[in-house]
Amino acid sequence: MADLLDDHPILSTVPAAPGEPAPPEPPPPLDETARARALLAAQPVTEGHTELPRSLDPEDLPPVRAAEAGAQLWSLHVEADEGVVGTLRRIDAVRALVAACPEDLRLAQTTSEMAHARNCGRVAALLGPVAWTALGGSAATLRAYHALGVRAVNLTRFDAFARDAVREMNRIGLAVDLSGADQDTVRRALDVTRAPALLTRAAPEGLPDDVLGLLGANGAVCMVAVTDDPAGAADVLDRVRTQAGAHCAGVSHTTAPAVGYVPLFAELLRRGWSAQELVGLAHANVTRALRETEFLARTNRIRPAAA
Repeated sequence: MADLLDDHPILSTVPAAPGEPAPPEPPPPLDETARARALLAAQPVTEGHTELPRSLDPEDLPPVRAAEAGAQLWSLHVEADEGVVGTLRRIDAVRALVAACPEDLRLAQTTSEMAHARNCGRVAALLGPVAWTALGGSAATLRAYHALGVRAVNLTRFDAFARDAVREMNRIGLAVDLSGADQDTVRRALDVTRAPALLTRAAPEGLPDDVLGLLGANGAVCMVAVTDDPAGAADVLDRVRTQAGAHCAGVSHTTAPAVGYVPLFAELLRRGWSAQELVGLAHANVTRALRETEFLARTNRIRPAAA
């Protein structure tokens, strides 16, 4: 990967001997846009928030997405009055969508399945996050969602049930999504969870520096939306990198799929982000967080389930 991103060295400065052909001219150095395009071709993005299309018209399948997307977390959020039934319908709809696009999408429940989908040229589809209101205050519902393949739940308030639910999510392997939570909820959730948290729709500008520092210590991933203003998104990611660490940066989604992620990654290259940091931003950071969640669940399997 470094070969793709670094400027090509000059091959030789020794002049050719008389009668010998001159050595070939070295290729021109790649500009930031070309370097970003090369990186994303090899390291596709894992998006934290993908909305289900309103219509599953076969003529519109597969859904429009950025060319650089390699995995997507599909939001299962529903209106508060839809609850469990609405969430189950959403899960069923995502599964139907994946089944209708076998050459483009593949359902994934683990990081190994994410990698396998990418190796097969498919975009990995992960179920989640589920809305907090769709739990109905029941740990049994939480476990049922996990059994259906859900891998993240959005926690937006913290109380006694939330404390127990976070522990149960750690036990069975559900990622804690803190998108939309106020700073006090974030602090309290981070005090309890033993696995890295996600913010699949992060708004870091609404969190103070010390909370971003706590997220960094937890190994959480702040997944930032990318708009048609790459400099604005780069400013947000620069703050995450400064206050939480580059290992906490991720991508939520793009509001302009046709443009994709190349302009943002080119802008970050101009700002001095390294190749390793950009690979982390693309997918390695969120993959690491999900893998650690899986590992923690495997070590906790002998523990009893919550009531």
